[in-house]
Amino acid sequence: MTRILDTINDPEQLRALTTEQMQQLAEEIRREIIEKVSVKGGHLAPNLGVVELTMALHYVFDTPKDLLVWDIGHQAYVHKLLTGRRDRFHTIRQFGGLSGYLRREESPYDVFGASHASTSISAALGLAAARDLQGEQRKVVAIIGDGALTGGMALEAINNAGSLKKNLIVVLNDNNKSISDNVGAINHYLGKLRQLQTSRSYQRLREMAKGSIEKLPMVGDKAREAAGRAEMSFKNFVLHSKSGLIFEELGFKFFGPFDGHDIPLLVDVFENIKQVEGPVMVQVVTKKGKGWEYAEEDSTKWHGPGAFDYTTGTIKKNAADPPTYTDIFATTLVELAEKDTSIVGITAAMAEGTGLKKMQQRFPERYFDVGIAEQHAVTFAAGLAVGGMRPVVAIYSTFMQRAFDQVIHDVCMQNLHVVLAMDRAGIVGEDGPTQHGVFDIAFMRLIPNMKVMAPKDENELRHMLYTATYMDGPISLRYPRGKGMGIPLDSELHALEIGKAELLSPATLALAEQQECAILAFGATVAQAEVAAKELAEEGISVAVVNARWAKPLDEELIIRLAKGTGRLVTIEDHVVAGGFGSAVLELLESRGIRDINVRVIGCPDKPIEHGALSILKELHGLSSAHLKDVVRDMVRSEAKGYELAH
Repeated sequence: MTRILDTINDPEQLRALTTEQMQQLAEEIRREIIEKVSVKGGHLAPNLGVVELTMALHYVFDTPKDLLVWDIGHQAYVHKLLTGRRDRFHTIRQFGGLSGYLRREESPYDVFGASHASTSISAALGLAAARDLQGEQRKVVAIIGDGALTGGMALEAINNAGSLKKNLIVVLNDNNKSISDNVGAINHYLGKLRQLQTSRSYQRLREMAKGSIEKLPMVGDKAREAAGRAEMSFKNFVLHSKSGLIFEELGFKFFGPFDGHDIPLLVDVFENIKQVEGPVMVQVVTKKGKGWEYAEEDSTKWHGPGAFDYTTGTIKKNAADPPTYTDIFATTLVELAEKDTSIVGITAAMAEGTGLKKMQQRFPERYFDVGIAEQHAVTFAAGLAVGGMRPVVAIYSTFMQRAFDQVIHDVCMQNLHVVLAMDRAGIVGEDGPTQHGVFDIAFMRLIPNMKVMAPKDENELRHMLYTATYMDGPISLRYPRGKGMGIPLDSELHALEIGKAELLSPATLALAEQQECAILAFGATVAQAEVAAKELAEEGISVAVVNARWAKPLDEELIIRLAKGTGRLVTIEDHVVAGGFGSAVLELLESRGIRDINVRVIGCPDKPIEHGALSILKELHGLSSAHLKDVVRDMVRSEAKGYELAH
């Protein structure tokens, strides 16, 4: 039997469907997403929750002429299936395949690239202003989650939109979730609005008032069909807006809450909304994970799972796998907090992702989830530090970018002791360009008073967290996504010497100076350096290997001695070349006038890095032992001197 989904190549075909066909299509879309995501993993629960909402938006609005601006992109799969990418959907998040997020170069329906939260209203307002300046006629719709609404940028945009009075529609997809459970006063306020769904006022909206709606300036057979099945009068629709008093005071007309899984209702709501002038906000209530019992029961677990068996709801994991760096970080933090009541943990709506859920469970009074508000998280931590606490702020590397000014102004300029623990540092794989954590060494290293460190393995991560917690001043600690190396963990924690690297081989510095080349590896690349050195030794090429540990301050004495002794240095890091660890080494050599040596810097290129399997991306961009061996061989055979980028 041919699926309706297989006949949808663009939204125009969607608009030709009956209500019954739309409802069947919704179920087919859910099945398609569950089956395809089960193979390689991806964002599951967010997409299951927006099926009907996405369909209704594309049904009512004339996309791509009318512009849909999605927030974050976790909920983009339904949108992709309806906009000509169904045949390629099985490639989502795979190398060379569809992105898991919105990408303008992928489709004209992807109006604005989205991956970080809280950007949609700002972007949509900009599009609305451009439309008016150019005298165009089109609708602009921002779709934002209630979790993203806690982000300061979203509130700034609402403030601006309310004063500009542009025709702008904001759809608030309210599922009472971020990735973790929502927190904060805004969430409590939206909760009160959700309760209206069962109130007498809300039920009154669902009474038929066909005559009133038919008088609206809608055109075409489809519009009349929508009017014929309408469930509210325009009069009641407008009157109900007063429930969103806060947004009304900010200059928006507010409507809702409405059932985000009722397709006829949503179609009627959006047909009416199109007629309203000025900025409008519509609250639709959805259920994250809708339509699949496992995701409905635990939407956090199923937010972005790896591969799974969709018949049993079992996520495929190897029981023999070592714990992840995230697990090691979280367990160690709790271990430290057991002995020190001044330690507090802070997350920005990522309790599970950062591992701080463990801190919440053990010490709820010393755990703070500030919502999707990285800027606030960092300055909040600065205040805690001034107040005599030891704050550990756990934020993904890619999200720490959002708090750059706060790190400079509120932490480093005051030389406050704040630990910035950055998970997902380096290339992260299938999530792609906006999620790779490949800029943090550069933007942390340039700030006065900041120190920058990265462990070679999960055991060293434990000691680095201990070191960071009990040193003075700001500290940036980066570590990668995924499982650790599987090495034994020390039971006792100890502090590492600040700015001191670890010579891994040969045994002494005197011997290291006699090698043909020295590899300075930072963080997660140390393992590749050790493999390369071992295999090069079998070829008769002797190489010293250093676990740099610190990108700031550098172990200047060790680096200079190896540079002068071997005459050849290779640096490698899971980070962009520009401004990274290798750049720091080059700056050191230049400052000491050491130029008559051969230096190669290996790192990520100066361009966005694709999405795909981690192994593919690291091989493609030279972060592998094989590429490292090629670089060393070339150096040893070459008589050239000077500094060079190896990639």
